[in-house]
Amino acid sequence: MYNGKKAIVVLPAYRAALTLERTFREIPFDLIDEVILVDDASPDNTVEEARRLGIRHIIRHEKNRGYGGNQKSCYAKAIELGGDIVVMLHPDYQYTPKLITAMVSIIGNELYPVVFGSRILGKGALKGGMPMYKYIANRFLTFTQNLLLNQKLSEYHTGYRAFSGEVLRSLDFTHNSDDFIFDNEMIAQIFYKGYEIAEVTCPTKYFEEASSINFRRSSIYGLGVLKVSLLYRLTKWGLMNWKVLK
Repeated sequence: MYNGKKAIVVLPAYRAALTLERTFREIPFDLIDEVILVDDASPDNTVEEARRLGIRHIIRHEKNRGYGGNQKSCYAKAIELGGDIVVMLHPDYQYTPKLITAMVSIIGNELYPVVFGSRILGKGALKGGMPMYKYIANRFLTFTQNLLLNQKLSEYHTGYRAFSGEVLRSLDFTHNSDDFIFDNEMIAQIFYKGYEIAEVTCPTKYFEEASSINFRRSSIYGLGVLKVSLLYRLTKWGLMNWKVLK
């Protein structure tokens, strides 16, 4: 609990057997009430490792539903459990769980309803191993998104996010993509409903076991991001009615 608010960490997992324990051990359990792991039909022993660690809430998809589909299960379960603060943490140890304390406190003290861990604030992205082409693409896409969404985030593409329960319950994310573009559709929904997003500096860690998408998938993702931003702007102008925002 934090200020009487139930705090939950959700772990969208795929092939996380080698990194799950390192991630789990750093979660600040003095603040966190529940941990939910959703395994997206991993071919390794992620589920067995989660059971060994004592994770109470484990959901396993029989078929791979994609990154967005995994998050849908994560958030649905967190809402079911009555989460007031929900932190989405990748179990591949690319993002440090040590930032959970700061993220929970920002929401728990009602400063902001959403908090992102930004790899771009400061100068840690390239130092932490982010490939140059991903860094350049991140900067270009974020600049374009800020223009089209009329916002000023340092990064739209982080996988480290925390939400108030109110925000999650107000969003109909069931219509969102099951792929990586889910994240940016969710951001569009958050801004469309008038919520603000805070950011905290997050160290960047790229290593062999950390999950990452290849150049081809990154290119498809980038085009999808631009499409989401354009659909948001056209809906705001009243030129179309994008169902994701309703």
